[in-house]
Amino acid sequence: MVEFAGYEMPLRYSSIRDEHLAVRTRAGLFDLSHMGEVRLRGQGAQATAQGLVANDVGGLGPGHAVYAVVCNDDAGIVDDVIVYRVEDGYLIVVNASRRAVDLEWMRAHLALGTQLRDESDETALLAVQGPEAVAIVQSVAGLDVAALPTFGSATGVVAGVSCRVSRTGYTGEDGIELYCDAQAAPPLWDALMEAGTPRGMLPVGLGARDTLRLEAGLRLYGQDMDETVDPYSCGLGWTVKLGKGEFVGAGRLRRLDPEHPRRRFIGLALGARQIPRHGMAVLAGAERVGEVTSGGFGFSLGHGIATAYVPPDLPDAPLGVDIRGEAVPARRVPLPFYRRPRPV
Repeated sequence: MVEFAGYEMPLRYSSIRDEHLAVRTRAGLFDLSHMGEVRLRGQGAQATAQGLVANDVGGLGPGHAVYAVVCNDDAGIVDDVIVYRVEDGYLIVVNASRRAVDLEWMRAHLALGTQLRDESDETALLAVQGPEAVAIVQSVAGLDVAALPTFGSATGVVAGVSCRVSRTGYTGEDGIELYCDAQAAPPLWDALMEAGTPRGMLPVGLGARDTLRLEAGLRLYGQDMDETVDPYSCGLGWTVKLGKGEFVGAGRLRRLDPEHPRRRFIGLALGARQIPRHGMAVLAGAERVGEVTSGGFGFSLGHGIATAYVPPDLPDAPLGVDIRGEAVPARRVPLPFYRRPRPV
């Protein structure tokens, strides 16, 4: 068990490697109840949501969601979030480490006629991820889980528990996330484990969650981005919809060049025995030209991997990573490192 964002959480249940590979080949069950959930209701809810995030949520119909970033006035990223259009407004899922900051920021930018409610403490979030995830949840669900599109959601009963069922995740695999009342989470966890164990599902901790999301090229707030990083620099320019109208940070984003960001976010592949870590220097020859933001071992790939920031005009030359004083060769590779196989 380790401390994470004020919560005591499992780093691993068995081994990080076994949990990682279970998600890639079968399924894994995650307890993500540390995440924050904020509800926006009222006549001003849409205007508030549109003004808070850079993506366009105005056209979302009930049961649909988008990934988005919340920017400050200088276009730095306050947080990355999922915005759901739900029956009575919007549900915004925020990072646990940013919950207090996000709530203060949201309250300072509420449109007239908006009611904001922090539902984090009363909400649990369990996720089943992997090739077998949909079948496992479907076996105990009272709704057609397989019919949900990616980033689609619906309300229904799973193992006797009322849930918001969402086809989303943070692993690079197909998967389902289940939002429910916190008191109902333990029996729901038990029912999912009972249904998933015959299919090889394992409970998964923070360690494998990090290696899975890194392989999938998914950013981690506080490492890959923060309030000093704009969406273009960290490769999230696709979430910026300047044509939708005004939102916080739009003025600054319009003055930035998406094709020539202030820094460039890249992927690096290392050898089988080299494991890069956050903060290590990226080298071009003997010169420090950047820094690793996230690094680790790609269990699906068999070698070390990292993401890093480098100057936007850095020549396409051999790079290295300083690992405990040794300049280890690193190849620049496209992101994501891993893509799940598509059904034939």
